[in-house]
Parts: sequence; C-alpha cells; structure tokens
Amino acid sequence: MPKPAAKPASKSRTAYVCSECGADFTKWQGQCGECGGWNTLSEFVVEPAAKAGASVAASRRSSWAGRADAPAVTALSDVRHSEEDRVSTGIGEFDRVLGGGLVHGSVVLVGGDPGIGKSTLLLQAISKMAGSLPGLYVTGEESLAQVAGRAARLGVPVDGVHALAETGVERVLEHAVKMRPGLIIADSIQTLWTEELSAAPGSVSQVRESAARLVRYAKETGTAVFLVGHVTKEGGIAGPRVLEHMVDAVLYFEGESGSRFRVLRAFKNRFGAVNELGVFVMGDKGLREVPNPSAIFLSGSHSPQPGSCVMVTREGTRPLLVEVQALVDASPLSNPRRVAVGMEGNRLAMLLAVLHRHGGVGVGDQDVFVNVVGGIRVQETAADLPVLLAVLSSLRDRPLAEQTVAFGEVGLSGEIRPVPNGEERLKEAATHGFKRAIVPKSNAPKSGRVGDMEVIAVERLADALASAV
Repeated sequence: MPKPAAKPASKSRTAYVCSECGADFTKWQGQCGECGGWNTLSEFVVEPAAKAGASVAASRRSSWAGRADAPAVTALSDVRHSEEDRVSTGIGEFDRVLGGGLVHGSVVLVGGDPGIGKSTLLLQAISKMAGSLPGLYVTGEESLAQVAGRAARLGVPVDGVHALAETGVERVLEHAVKMRPGLIIADSIQTLWTEELSAAPGSVSQVRESAARLVRYAKETGTAVFLVGHVTKEGGIAGPRVLEHMVDAVLYFEGESGSRFRVLRAFKNRFGAVNELGVFVMGDKGLREVPNPSAIFLSGSHSPQPGSCVMVTREGTRPLLVEVQALVDASPLSNPRRVAVGMEGNRLAMLLAVLHRHGGVGVGDQDVFVNVVGGIRVQETAADLPVLLAVLSSLRDRPLAEQTVAFGEVGLSGEIRPVPNGEERLKEAATHGFKRAIVPKSNAPKSGRVGDMEVIAVERLADALASAV
C-alpha cells in the first residue's frame, strides 16, 4: 500500500500590514483598503503558527532548563514585593514626570516633534546620572562626533558617558552585555533593525521586534531603557500602536512653534501618576527646568485686561495657574468661527450654547477665539467657567476684577459642578497673591475665605456671570 504523500513544509510568507488599523494584505498597495490611509502599508514576515510555536517553545526550554526560578503558578498574596528603587535623573521636573525618579528595569518611550528637545533632555540626564548609573547612548541618526559636539555646545560634561553609533539591535545588545550599563538610550527606535526580519528599518515589524528585544533585555538585567520615538503628522508616535503598550511609560514633549517653553507630559506611567507635567525652558545651554511654572503662564501685565481670566488647573499631582484669553468680535461670515487653542474645540462650542441658553448672552453672530497662554493644553473640565468668564469679559469689553481666579465645570443645564482637589487649587491661588476666587459651591470652604482671599461660591452660571463682570 503506497504511503500517503508527505505534506509540504509550510513556509514563511510576506504580508503588508497597515500601521493605522492593523489590516494585512498579500501585496503592497498605495492605499489601505480598510481604513483608507495612504502609504501606511509596511512589509511584515509572517511565520507559520507551528514553526513559530516550536521555536518559541525551544527557546523557553533552553532558557529555563535547570533553573530554580522557572515560572510557576503562585498565589498573588504570597508574592513578595517592595517599593521601587528609584534613581534621580538630576533634573527635578523630569523626576516628577517619571513619578519620582527612574526605576531600574523600566522602559520609557519619549516622543515629540523634531527639534523640540528629546535628545537634548536625555543627553543632559545621562550626563547627570553618569556617577551613579553608568549609561550607554546609542545613536542611529547622528555620528559620535555630532553627539560630542552637541554636548560641548550645551556645556554638558561627558565624563563617564559612553556612546555607540549603531542601528543593529543584535550588535547593540552584544555591546550592552559586555559593558553592563545601568541605562541605555536608543535614539531613535525607528532607526533600529534586527537581522531576522527582511523589512526595512522603521517599518512596523522592525520597530516592534527591535523594541521587544530591548524590553526583554531591560527586564532580564534590570537596565533602564529610554526609547526616542518619531511622531507622525497627526502627532502620534510613528510605528505600531503596540509599541506604547510594550513600554512602562510614554512621555510626550509639547510646545508651540517659536516658543521657548517645553512641556513634558506623561500619558502612561506604570510607576507614577498619569498626566503629570514637567515644564522646561529651551536656552543656549539646553533645557532648563522651571520649578514654579505658574509664574510663567500668567500674564506679565500688571493691570487687568478685557477677555482674560486666570484659572487653576491640575496636572498630575500639582495645581497650576494658567491664563485663559478670549477674543469676541463681529463676524463678517455667515458661519462665525469658533477657534480654540489649548482646549477642545467641540467643548468650546458646547459652552457657548450653554452661555446663550442659561446665561442670556448670545454670541451667534460673533467670531470667538480662545487661547490658553503658554502653549499648555488643558484637558480637564475645570476650565469651563474661566473660559465663559473670559468670553463675557471680551464681549462687554470690561475686565474682570483685579486678582480674580476661577475654576469649575459647567453643566448643560447651567449648573456649576465641583472639580477634584478644590482646596489645593484655592491654596495655590492664595499663595500667588490672588484676592478673589469664583468657584463651585461644593469646593468653597465654610469660612468663605482662604487666607486673605475671598471665595465666592456659585451654583448657577447666571450667578457666576453676575459676580464676575
């Protein structure tokens, strides 16, 4: 009886994966057929499940063979844990965003627009930590001479800092195993590639696999790793979205073009508060931290101006005083413009509708421009009341009372809702010399005062407008 023909061994195949939606195709095409994105398909080598599973199982057996600490099912209550041992970066605002310092074995992804200061900040940090945490600066975009020249131009001491101009992940890890650094900076992750994939550097598969190898090395050796990420024109980090899930912290640099101020915000942090904020000033000697950012976000004008209101927002664990400006002007257009810089545009349109319906103030034939001073982006609802007060002040061309601060959420029915940490916000305003605060009734102290500052508690939007202008 003839033997059945053996099944041909399955081979690896090449797929083209969309970096926006994850859809895969058998051949390259200019536009993704699922999400409609242009030039988003990247080559990706797909191994058969049996082959991939066998290779993974073999690698695990070889790595755990004979080891006493092989993985085992354990009751979570029996697991011993301790507080993370943190190392200061030597930059206070950077430590704040990281949650109090750098944790051994953590992987941090830093993104931002070109030239905003990502490489500068990390070069300053690795220099300050050289004495306590030996570092390796891996550059895939610059030569070693360029890195050394930038350090000399910024006045950054490089004693104890080692650098490597390399893009191959295998060779980077070989040098890391020999040197045993406590910190690795990969600038940038989009330039790294692994020999096991045929895709070009910067593709979805190369970015994911390169990051996975660095993450695995960090967890096995306790080495802290910083990954510098490029951003797309939409503002997200280039490459697969899974990259942000793989790392422990995701930090974004923000800043208006032409402004000296830089804001470093934590969007994900497994070792600290999310949405923590660090403020820096870019100068000829690099980035300089701003320990009291409220002072720089307030207007330098000594006399109150129409269309201006100071609010107390909260970023992470710190209250922050920010000036909100509004400009209301007669519109020559049949559809007046609503422009919001530093806050969500849809929320501005909603607030203007509430102002008309429950405040009796209509701006339907007016252009309304709202700007948050300093390039900061306010993402909480405590800005609702200050925005409407600034709009009313500009419309009537009458400034608010001198040294007035406000915060509160405005509901669709015209009620003023409380916001978290109201007492801390009031204390921050009193510390900076404000004499009058308009706040939700639930956030007001029983005494009606905080130090020398009078607190006006309001329940309805009409009450807040009457007490402001």
